[in-house]
Amino acid sequence: MLRPMFVTDSLKHGGAERHSITVMNRIADRGHECHAVYIKNDQDLLDRIEPRARTTVRCMNAVRFFDTRAIGDFAAHIFRIHPSVIVAANGYALMNASLARIRSGLKIPVIATFHTTRVLEAKNHVKGLFDRPFFWGAERTIFVCKMQKKYWLRRGLGSRINEVIYNGVDTAHFCDKSTADDRLELRQSYGISETDYVIGISAVLRPEKNHLQLVEAIAALRKSGIPARALLIGDGEMRQAIEAKARELKVEGDIIITGLQQDVRPYMAICDVLVLCSLSETFSLAALEAMAMGKAVIHSDVGGAAEMIIPGNNGFLFPVGDTEVFVRRLTTLAEPRVAKRMGSSARAMVETDFSEKSMVDRYEETLFDVCTAPLSIVRRIAR
Repeated sequence: MLRPMFVTDSLKHGGAERHSITVMNRIADRGHECHAVYIKNDQDLLDRIEPRARTTVRCMNAVRFFDTRAIGDFAAHIFRIHPSVIVAANGYALMNASLARIRSGLKIPVIATFHTTRVLEAKNHVKGLFDRPFFWGAERTIFVCKMQKKYWLRRGLGSRINEVIYNGVDTAHFCDKSTADDRLELRQSYGISETDYVIGISAVLRPEKNHLQLVEAIAALRKSGIPARALLIGDGEMRQAIEAKARELKVEGDIIITGLQQDVRPYMAICDVLVLCSLSETFSLAALEAMAMGKAVIHSDVGGAAEMIIPGNNGFLFPVGDTEVFVRRLTTLAEPRVAKRMGSSARAMVETDFSEKSMVDRYEETLFDVCTAPLSIVRRIAR
């Protein structure tokens, strides 16, 4: 039996946090003793950790970037639990886990899972340089797509062993089980008619998700005579800017913001297509969830998007920031038969290549491999 400890920056809403919780829950389902640690006290996703008799959840309550008190408490927690392996998501969690592991005095392997590709701000470039030694000291780094692995290894960020495990989604959970009446009722509650072309986006309203481009696209589509409406599934700091842009372009009645939703499936179900306009993305869980729901996805060509989207088959890619091409792709999918055909292909691809079971199988295999191999001996590059 494995005894992994999963470490995240916090339990706020975010892809890395959701991913870590999912892997931990499913590894625990297989009879392993799992433990969760989060560094900063943000508990939005705490209730997603499934309770079990052998599972512990601990917050280190760090109040500053480098919190020696929190690291000391973390070290004592590691000593008490004595995990067989520590799995840390992204650089900050990895730094804390690495320092606490050293302070505990225990020789426990550390695995880094990395969910980031391009860092857009200067301060993050500096932080990336700071993070590198902690990745070098980890027994393994797991990237979430091939493009990301190639990008970071070229920049000197990686471990003794580096591999790719694609994000996966639960295809039994993310499956459109809604009825026509269900979809009609939810549409009507937002003033959406049966003939409206509903373009959805499931993402926190942050600058890098680039919702403003979707507002511009809606204005262009409506100008061309297509009855397009945007359904923004989420909330966040960009809400006022998005609403202001909609008013400026006179499409405020066609931009619908649902607010944060614990279950996004009913909202995805009423969309005709799903999009991601992101300026920066690695391997989007939201895109995979939309595909699993049987929706064609139009995705900016960033990160590993080209590893999940086959243009003309299950969706389209478009150059980052290119609204003209984005609008052309949306116009193509305004034809219901085309959107439905591509949506079916999208669902089939997730079932084959990006299922949660396949992802968890790979993680379990990797955890066993790391726990049974002598530390710091293997110096190969995995697939």
